[in-house]
Amino acid sequence: SPLYLRISAVQVAQRMPPAGLPLGPAKVALIKKWIDSGAAGLMLPVDFAKDVEPIFKASCYNCHSGTQPKARLRLDAKAGAMAGGLSGPVIVPGKASASRLIHRVEGTGNEKQMPLGGTPLTPKQIATLRRWIDGGASWPGGEVSSAEPVIQKHWAYRKPVRPAVPAVNIPFKNPIDAFIEAKLEEKKLTLRPEASREKLIRRVSLDLTGLPASPSEINEFVADTRPDAYERLVDRLLASPHFGERWARPWLDLARYADTNGYEKDDRRTMWKYRDWVIEALNKDLPFDQFTIEQIAGDMLPNATEAQKIATGFNRNTMLNEEGGVDKDEAHFEVMVDRVNTTATVWLGSTIGCSQCHNHKYDPFLQREYYSMMAFFNNTSREAVYYGDTSWKWWEAKLDLPTPEQDKKRQALKAKQKEIEARLKTATPELDRLQTEWERAVQAAGSDWQALKPARLEAVSGTQLALQGDGSVLASGENPLRETFLLEGSTNLHKLSGVRIEALPDASLPHGGPGRDVYGNFIISEVKVEVGDGKTWQPVEWKRYLSDDGRTNLQREKLIWRVDASNDEKRLPRQFVLVPPAPVELQGKKLVRLSIRQDSDLLGQALGRFRVSLTDAADPSLVVKARAKLRTVMALPAEKREKADKEELAKFYLSIAPSLEADRDELKEIKNQLDKLDIVTALVMQEQPGFDRPFDYVRTRGGFSAKADKVYANVPASLGSLPEDAMPNRLGLARWLASKDNPLTARVAINRIWEQYFGRGIVETSEDFGSQGQPPTHPELLDWLAVEFMDRGWSPKAMHKLIVTSAAYKQDSTVTPDLLQVDPYNRLISRGPRFRLEAEMVRDVALAASGFLSDKIGGPSVFPYQTPGVWDVPYSDDKWVDSKGADRYRRGLYTFIRRSALYPSMMNFDATSREYCTVRRIRTDTPIQALTALNDPAFVELAQGLAARIDMYGIDAGFRLVTGRKPKPAELDRMQTYLKAESSLMLANVLLNLDETLTKE
Repeated sequence: SPLYLRISAVQVAQRMPPAGLPLGPAKVALIKKWIDSGAAGLMLPVDFAKDVEPIFKASCYNCHSGTQPKARLRLDAKAGAMAGGLSGPVIVPGKASASRLIHRVEGTGNEKQMPLGGTPLTPKQIATLRRWIDGGASWPGGEVSSAEPVIQKHWAYRKPVRPAVPAVNIPFKNPIDAFIEAKLEEKKLTLRPEASREKLIRRVSLDLTGLPASPSEINEFVADTRPDAYERLVDRLLASPHFGERWARPWLDLARYADTNGYEKDDRRTMWKYRDWVIEALNKDLPFDQFTIEQIAGDMLPNATEAQKIATGFNRNTMLNEEGGVDKDEAHFEVMVDRVNTTATVWLGSTIGCSQCHNHKYDPFLQREYYSMMAFFNNTSREAVYYGDTSWKWWEAKLDLPTPEQDKKRQALKAKQKEIEARLKTATPELDRLQTEWERAVQAAGSDWQALKPARLEAVSGTQLALQGDGSVLASGENPLRETFLLEGSTNLHKLSGVRIEALPDASLPHGGPGRDVYGNFIISEVKVEVGDGKTWQPVEWKRYLSDDGRTNLQREKLIWRVDASNDEKRLPRQFVLVPPAPVELQGKKLVRLSIRQDSDLLGQALGRFRVSLTDAADPSLVVKARAKLRTVMALPAEKREKADKEELAKFYLSIAPSLEADRDELKEIKNQLDKLDIVTALVMQEQPGFDRPFDYVRTRGGFSAKADKVYANVPASLGSLPEDAMPNRLGLARWLASKDNPLTARVAINRIWEQYFGRGIVETSEDFGSQGQPPTHPELLDWLAVEFMDRGWSPKAMHKLIVTSAAYKQDSTVTPDLLQVDPYNRLISRGPRFRLEAEMVRDVALAASGFLSDKIGGPSVFPYQTPGVWDVPYSDDKWVDSKGADRYRRGLYTFIRRSALYPSMMNFDATSREYCTVRRIRTDTPIQALTALNDPAFVELAQGLAARIDMYGIDAGFRLVTGRKPKPAELDRMQTYLKAESSLMLANVLLNLDETLTKE
C-alpha cells in the first residue's frame, strides 16, 4: 500500500507527513497491521494502567474498593472485578455490549447511571471502557483467587528494569536527553538551546551548593573556552563542602529535623550532631544504600562507630509530647506511628500510614503489615523517667560526645561522684540510731500544730463548706471552675512561724479525695494569710513553700500546689506548709484569716476536705520532711514494717541525714561541674539486649489501647521479603530498604533529586507512588535512572553530575507562547528550570550579596535577628537571644528551628515547621514575601552590606551580585535614576527583592 510505503519511507519518495515529525515505529507497525488485516474498523489497543485504571480511580474507587465495597463489587482488584458483585458479573471479556459495567455507566436498562451522585463518565471515557472490554479486558498482574481478591500489581511495585534508550532525531551523549526528547517529539517539540554561560553558572551553583557564583567565578567560567569547561565547573561544585549543606536541606525536611521537642512546651533538644552527620555523609558521597542503613540501624552494625550511632538520630527526630496528662505508653506509641509513616514515606514513597486503622483502600498494604512494620521500632531501649510535675515519660538513648579534654575531666569527676554516692547509700549503726531519733521527731512534730477553728467559713463561688469535729472542713454542693475559700479564726499563739494546709481523704469525695475533680485531685493557685485584731490586718509574707510530695513550684509569681492523687496506691493525707522569713509576733493580733484561691482549666479542681493549722515551732518544716507514704510506715512498729518499706524509708533518711550534708553538698557541686563541662549530646536509637523477634499488636481502628492480634516484625508482602541473610530487626529492615530487589527505594530517591532540579518530580506526587498518586510523566526515564543509580553503586554525586550535565538541564528557560500552550508547567522539560528559591536559599543569596556570609560548616544552631515576641508562647519562658559575631550571618540551614514558632522570614517563604516528614514544600508567591525581603530587619541589615559594596564597586557590580549577570543599558539607567532620588541602601534593598534575585533564574 502506498500509504504504508510513504509513512515508513520504504520507497525513495518523500516521507510523510511532509511537515512535522514523522510517525514513530510503533504507530507505523500498527497501521501496517490494520492494512494487512483488511483495513477494517480500527480498534486501538487499550492499556489498563494508562487508560482504564485512572477512570476507575477517579469515578469508581470511592464506593467499589477496599474490604467493604458497595454491592460487594471491587474494581480495585482484578479478581474482585472479574467475579462481580451482588448482581453477578459486570465484565464480560470480549463483549462490552453484554457487560453490566457499560450499562450502568451509560445509564441504560432502567437503572440509575453510575457513579451515583457523581459526575457521569464522558463519552470518550465510556468508549475507552468499551474498547478495553471488547479487546478482552486485559488486566495484567495478579492471579484470580476465590479466597481474597488480589490487587493488581501497580507499576511502582514492580522491580525497575532498565529500558532501552529511545532513538530520536537528534543525537545525544547523555541518555537522559534521549528520553526527554522522545516525549517532546510526540508533541512536535524539541529541546531548547543551551542557556547563556552566566545563566548556567548561576543555575548550577545554586543547585549544587545553594550559593550564587561570585563575580570572579562567573568571569572565569565565561572566559574558559575549553570544551569540558562546564564539566570542570560541575566537578568543582560537587567537591565543595557547601554541597553537603545544600543537599542536607531537603533531607532534613524528610527527617523532620528540629531543635525542639514540639507540642505545648516545645522545649529545646540537642540534635545538631545529626545535621552535621548528614552534611558530612553527602559531602563524602556516602552510597545511598549505606546512607539508608546507618540512619535506620547504624547502632546495630558490627563495631558501630560513633558517627554510625549519631546517624540513627533520623528516627529520634520525632516530636516528644511533654504534656503532664499524657500516658507514657500512648505517647511512645505515637512516636512509633511517626517512625513507621516516615520510613514508608522517605524510602517507599508510600502512604502506608493509611493502614494504621484499616487495610489500605487503594494500595496493597494490610493493617497487620502496618503493625508488623511498627514492630521493628518497638524494640528500642528506654527507661521511664519522672518528667515535670505529674507524669512519667519514656526516655530513649542519648549519646555523650565529649572532647578528649572534657572526657578526662568527666572521668575524674565521675570517679569522685561514685565514691560519694556509695557513702550516701551505706547504712551504719550510727546512722540507724540517728534515723530512729529523726522518726520520733517527725512523728512528734504534729503535736506542735494547733488546728484553726474558723468562726467564719465561706466559699466565694457557692461551694458548701461544713466544719467537722476534727477541725477539718468538708466541701460539697456546687463545684465551680474557680473557687476561693475564706477562713477566719482566733489563736492563743504568741508568734506565728508557719501555716499548714492538710488535704485529707474522705469517702464522700471522688475516689476518696482529697480533691473534688473526677479523680480526687486538686490545685491551689494562691494562699493569702493576714493577722490582726479585727480592725486592722497585717499581711504575712512567705519565704518558703514546702509540701510532702515535692511538687511545689512558683509560676508567674503565684503559688501553685498540685496534687495528683490518682498516682497513689492509697488515698493518703497530704501536707503543705508556708514559712515566713521570721516568726510573726501576734501580740494583740489574735485573729488569723486565710484566702485559698483555686483556679484551673478543668471543672472542680478544688480541695474536698482540708484542715488549716498554725504553729510557733522553731522548725515548722519538720512536719513535711517525709512524704505521706513514709509517714504511714513510720507510724508502724519496726516489726510490722514490710522489707521494701523499710528500705525505702532508710534510703530517704540517707538523702536528708544532717550528718551527710557535707557529702550531699559536695555531690551537688560535682554535678554542677559536670553540667558546666557542656558536653555535646546526640539522641540515638539503641536496641534492647536479647535475640527475641520484635513484635507488636494490631490496634483495632488504630486506637492505642485497642490491642488485638500479636504480630512480628516483617515487611509488606506486596514489596517482597527480607533478604535471606537478614535478621527480622531494624538492621534487617534497613538492608531490605537498601536492597536492589526493593522496587521503590531507588525510584523514590532519584525522583526527589530530579524534583529539586526541575521543580517537579517525574512522579509529581513524590510522597505517593501508589495508585492514588500521579503517574510518572516519563516512566521509562524514571526506571532507567533508578537502575543507573543502583548500578553506579548508589552514588548520589554520580547521579547529580549525570543530571546537571544533560542538555535537558542546560536548556534556556525562556518561555514562548507555544511552549506555554503545550507544556505550561514544564512537565515535559521543554525548557530549563525556573522557579522561586527555597526559604533558606533566599537568605543565603542575600548573605552572599551583602558580603556578610559566614562560611563555617556545621555546629550548633544559631539565632539570627528575630523580631521580639515571636517566642512568647504559653508553657515556656524560653527566649530567643540573637547570636553575636559571625554566627549572626550563618546560612539558613543552621537557623534554630522551634516547631511551635518557626523563624518568621523562612515561614513566609514556605519553610516547614518540621513537625512531620515533608517530602515537597509548597511553593507560593505572596505579597508578604516581598514585604519580608524589603522590610525584615535581618534583610535590611544585609541590604546595608550590599549598599557598601555598591558604593565601593558601582551599581553594575551590585546588580551582578544578586542576579549573576551584567545589567542591560536600560536597567542600568533605571538604577542610576533611582540612586539619585534615593540612596545606595534603598537601591540595595530593592535589588534584594528583585524577582530575578529570588528566583533560580
